[in-house]
Amino acid sequence: MKWNLRMVAAQRDLWRPTEVLTAFQQVGFNPSLSKVAALWSGTPVTVRLDDLDKMCAALNCTVADLLQAEPLVAGQAAPEFGQRAVGAEERPSAAPVRPVPRGRRGAGPRSLPPS
Repeated sequence: MKWNLRMVAAQRDLWRPTEVLTAFQQVGFNPSLSKVAALWSGTPVTVRLDDLDKMCAALNCTVADLLQAEPLVAGQAAPEFGQRAVGAEERPSAAPVRPVPRGRRGAGPRSLPPS
């Protein structure tokens, strides 16, 4: 998911990250200016759910307005139902595939974990 903060802020007549920061502080959300700038540029940023609610209250929007799905890369197929693990072989049976650990290159026993 990509942040869509710039478009939502523009609908509220907020044109700079500092103006958005002021709006956030008015509802009790005090992020750093660098976090607001990252949100502004669409960079993936971690936000707590209660802070996301405060952001929506400050911008008078919904969570769906703030988040935008990223488009698929050209030539990339849409994910199919029943995805397989990486390296899994195609099997016609409906039984789930269990993971198998890789073999060791050395022939000796494994060492004990540090204590």
